[in-house]
Amino acid sequence: MDLLLIAGDEDRDEDLLAEIATARPRRVAVLIEDADGEWAWDDSPDGLALRDRLAHLLRSVEERTGAAVIGLAGDRGQLRGSRFDTVVGGRLPVAA
Repeated sequence: MDLLLIAGDEDRDEDLLAEIATARPRRVAVLIEDADGEWAWDDSPDGLALRDRLAHLLRSVEERTGAAVIGLAGDRGQLRGSRFDTVVGGRLPVAA
């Protein structure tokens, strides 16, 4: 199974990791939702914190599931044409 992890709010990371472990994917791609397009080269404290968080997520996905992390995306457009069996994460719906 191919899974897309959408990393949004940091306070949901542990819940997302638990949900991913339950799904038991073979491969995982990660979308960094709402990140600045230059996050990979941002040496500010926020940029460094985002990369540290991402490294923790990638390592945790691999350790908890044995799945291969197959890629990272900074925006949804980079995923055009990709197909995933399951999507975990993303924005929570807002009540009307």
